[in-house]
Amino acid sequence: MRILTVEDDAGIRTSLRMALEEEGYEVGEAASAEEAAEQFAATPPDLVLVDLILPGMSGFELCRVLRQSSDVPIVVVTARSDTHDVVAGLEAGADDYVTKPFVVKELTARIRALIRRVRTGDPVPDQYRFGTVEVLPSAGIVRRNGEEIDLTKTEFKLLCELALNAGIVLSREQLLERVWGYDYFGDGRLVDAHVRRLRTKVEEDAANPTLIVTVRGLGYRLQS
Repeated sequence: MRILTVEDDAGIRTSLRMALEEEGYEVGEAASAEEAAEQFAATPPDLVLVDLILPGMSGFELCRVLRQSSDVPIVVVTARSDTHDVVAGLEAGADDYVTKPFVVKELTARIRALIRRVRTGDPVPDQYRFGTVEVLPSAGIVRRNGEEIDLTKTEFKLLCELALNAGIVLSREQLLERVWGYDYFGDGRLVDAHVRRLRTKVEEDAANPTLIVTVRGLGYRLQS
């Protein structure tokens, strides 16, 4: 498994490379988003770790650029206290985030969970249909009004989990455990940001959702 780390601080890059190599990963390094985009095109990695604050093109923009051509798992790194950066990074296309200063064990646990989630999945029915939305889990296809729409792997698995439990409220903690593969390191903002992105793609009116509804104080429910 190859991980591309995008970090302008040479000391942090070196520490990350050494820690990840000890876990058995092959590691590529980039000091800027522009350099990362070139490396990504030449040798696509299995996961990208992106610092959001970079010289030149920002980490936010790099996420958007990568998402235009790939659904590779992306983990962003941000300041601990900046909630806006966390949400903006996820909405730019990232799958997860870690905050600075981070513990290497936390980072590697998130990486393992993301890679495991990409590689494996529980058996699910062949088809779900909810109003104008059709989900074909085994084919990896989602259609709205008969037209195929593009989802990231995280968005797709989130939709399938909600569909599998249609009519049942799933808490943010349950979704973290079932979709992301862990329930200790994550928090509800990760789920909320992905639900918002998913609604923009499957709802007729994302501002007034009728398919994926919020149950205040409890979580989310897909209307059956």
